Order: sequence, then C-alpha cells, then structure tokens
Amino acid sequence: MAILGTLLKKGIRLREMMEQEFTSPFDLQKKELKELLIAADQTEFGKHYDFSEILKSFRRNSKEFYRIFRNHVPIYTYNKIYSEWWNLSLRGAKNICWPGRVKYFALSSGTSEASSKYIPVTKDMTKAIQRTSVRQILSLSKYDLPDDFFTTGVLMLGGSTHLNKIGNYFVGDLSGIQAARLPFWFQHFYKPGKQIAKTRDWDSKLDQITQNARNWNIGIIVGVPAWLQILMERIIEHYKVSSIHDIWPNLRVYVHGGVSFDPYRKGFEKLLKYPLHYIETYLASEGFIAYQAYPNRRSMRLVLNNGIFYEFVPFEDKNFDSNGEVKPDAETLLIDEVEEGKDYALLLSSCAGAWRYLIGDVIKFVSIDEAEIVITGRTKHFLSLCGEHLSVDNMNKAIELVSNDLNIEIPEFTVAGIPHGTLFAHHWYIGTDEKADQVKVKELLDQHLKQLNDDYAVERSAALRDVYVDVVPLHVFYDYMQSKGKVGGQNKFPRVMKNAQLEDWQLFIKNYVNGSRS
Repeated sequence: MAILGTLLKKGIRLREMMEQEFTSPFDLQKKELKELLIAADQTEFGKHYDFSEILKSFRRNSKEFYRIFRNHVPIYTYNKIYSEWWNLSLRGAKNICWPGRVKYFALSSGTSEASSKYIPVTKDMTKAIQRTSVRQILSLSKYDLPDDFFTTGVLMLGGSTHLNKIGNYFVGDLSGIQAARLPFWFQHFYKPGKQIAKTRDWDSKLDQITQNARNWNIGIIVGVPAWLQILMERIIEHYKVSSIHDIWPNLRVYVHGGVSFDPYRKGFEKLLKYPLHYIETYLASEGFIAYQAYPNRRSMRLVLNNGIFYEFVPFEDKNFDSNGEVKPDAETLLIDEVEEGKDYALLLSSCAGAWRYLIGDVIKFVSIDEAEIVITGRTKHFLSLCGEHLSVDNMNKAIELVSNDLNIEIPEFTVAGIPHGTLFAHHWYIGTDEKADQVKVKELLDQHLKQLNDDYAVERSAALRDVYVDVVPLHVFYDYMQSKGKVGGQNKFPRVMKNAQLEDWQLFIKNYVNGSRS
C-alpha cells in the first residue's frame, strides 16, 4: 500500500498544515504560547513563575503578553534548567515543567559538550514530532517522483531502540525513542525493522542491514550523512556492485539533518547511479523545529503551530560573551520582529517542558513571510578570537570550494583558535583519504574565507597572524568519535574545538602521529 494513500485512508487531516499556510506567523505563535502556558499552569515551574498572571495578559490585543512572559521567566541554558528543574523530573517527580511524569529522556551531547545532556521527551512531544513527520511525508507530493516510489520502504539509520532503563525512566537517542514508538500504520514502511533497530553495537547493526539490503525496496533513506555514506559503501562492497541503486533501484530521496550536507555531497554522489532529492530537516532532541517544505529550496519552514514557541536572540557581542554564552539581559525578539539575513540564536518553550531554553543553534531567515530559515551554526561553534566572526556556514562553504578546486572529497574537518605569539592563528584539521597538498589546501582555504567573510579578511592582515592545516586520514575522525562512545546514530563531529575538547583532540592526534611513525 502506498504511504500517501495510507495517510489519507487513516484520515490524517491537513487542517494544521493549512492553518500554517494561511495564518500569520505572529498569530500562530501567540496562540501556541498561550496553549503551552495553559497546559503547564499547575506545574511547579508554572506556579513558580506565575503562569496564571501571564495568561491574563493574553486578553489584550497587544504584545503585552510577551513583555510579561519575558519579565517573569528568565532565559535558561541546559545547565541552568537541569540544575533547577529537570533533575527533579529525572528523579521521578511529577508535574515539574510539564504535566505528568517524564518517562523518556533523550541523551544528547550535541557536538559541543563533553558530558551527556538528559533532554525530557514527553508524550506530547512524541506526538508533536509524529505530526510534523507526517507533514514532511505529505510534502513529498510536491516532488517529481514516480507513482511506484510511494510503495517503497523508508530506511531510518538511527540510534538503538533498545533503551536503557534507569529507575523509573528510559534513556537513549531521540531517534531510538521515536523509532520504538512509531505509529502502527508506519511500521509496514519502516526499515530496518524492530529487531535490527534494537541492536546497540553499531558495527553489528550495519552488518545486519547490509545482509538484508537486497530484500528491501528502499525509496527513502534517513540519517546523518557520514554514517549513511559508510553504510552504503559497505553494502556496495558486500554485493560487489557499482552503486547503491544496483541494490535499491527505487531510491530517490535522502532526508538529512543535524549537520551541513555540503562537505559530504561529492563522496555521497559517487555511490549513486541516479540523482536524489535531498531534503533537510531540523529535528533536535528538543523537538522537530523545521523541515524543507519545497523542492529546489535550500531552506526549511519553521513549524509554528505544533508544540513549540520560538524567541530569537540577535547573535551579536551585546548578547553573547566570547565563549558563546548568552547574557542574562540579552535582547529577545518575536517572529514578527526579526529581519531576513541576520543571525539569531533560538530560544524554545515547548510541550516537553523547555522554557525560554537556549538550544544552541544559530539560524538565519531567508523568508519571513513563509517562516523559512537556514541553520548557520551554533552559539559555541564559531571562531572570533579577534573579531573575525567565522561561522560554521562560512567554514562549510569554504571547505566545499576547496574540495571542488582540488577535486577531492573532504567529508570531515574541524578548526581551533590557537595563540600565535601575543596574537592568534587558526589550526585546521582536514579529513580526507585522497592525496592533498597541505600548503595548497591552506592557500585556497584562506583565500575563500577572505572572500566569504569581510571580518576574516580584515583580521588576517591584523591580529589573525597565520593559518595552519593538517591533512589526516578520514578514519582518524571516526576513531576519535568511537573513542568517545559517539559512533553512529545522531552523533556528529564538532566543527570547532575549544578548551578541554581541543586538548583531548590534540592528544589524540599526537598519539596517532606517533603511532603511525613507529
């Protein structure tokens, strides 16, 4: 049975999607915040910050509701909200930040923190993620896809659905939590299936998928680029074929998120016989924030009426310190107050009990009318040692251009800011298995960054005295991830290294170099 036909026969209604199409973003978000506040009014958090008083202000036809909300509730980082509130939910207390007891926590370290974060995943959030997933599936009707495509399966390469039970709650990757609770109607299409999805050992999971690959008619693949590329290479090698389409001839769509696809594109497309539609999603441990709603657009539509209220913090020095930490008095804006082309850090209030929560991502609006955004980086994944304001977006583009110039694949990289006498330098580590002249890579990288970023160009003639480049085999990046227990699933390599993480990486590289010489 075709997946779109199943959705329609199940009576999936399009009312919510249509509402977002024809209602103003501000009105949708005002309504969303009101519903969140009503739901959490009698929680410990709601009583502490007097949600009842905030709700009274919604009777007025103005932005008074937001002024009062902002004055009542402070900005929260993960460490702050965990130490004050979420740790109580983790210990089994009910009605802390959201009604009821939280039974699932997504383990997430993102790419910037050494220790794991425990992000609450409530029943309401699980349902919200499923609703947004349905919206994304329905958006496939806008793509030029053959009819038989909609009868194919969906391979979701995520974390294990075998969750760890600790006391009264379960922990695991969000992908594992969601896959373990898939709606019944979707299980017919879902691969690798319940049994393989439970596998915790990553190599064993890839082997089982490889062994079964020929038995599946896959039309959509979903997952982080690096690990899906490794899987496809393994399948191609195992069956001694020239492309993944020799195994899955109906593969037409790749749904990705969490990291820019651009550095992986060249290597990915070598494994294909036919072109794919690349569809980006913004699914974080904290919720399903946005998805690509139209073909041929490199932007995603914010989901404005499904369990999340957004605030936007201009990503400027007045609002963030040199380490990317938000200042308590940071300026925050509503969706009708933002401007296209400017960088904003996201604050979320959600049906999982996040309140004015700094998720750590930086986005840019490309269309305010359609609430279309692109992710440009993270609050802690940028380099500005001396005012160069180098974003992950700049880095990804420069690496893509260098890759094209030299006709090589550079799927992984990371960069660190280091001292250079009394001034500064950047140290890049480039991951590739192809022959690359480090001097040439350095020259091209520096040249492209100067063209992409005026601040960088200015500082290269001032305080940013030099650029260093080390080209290392790709496996070194993956070996480092494996040494940290971050193989597969939603794990991504950090694009910027700082502080203790940088020291750890430098030691790992030193040991690798010494080992390769012996």
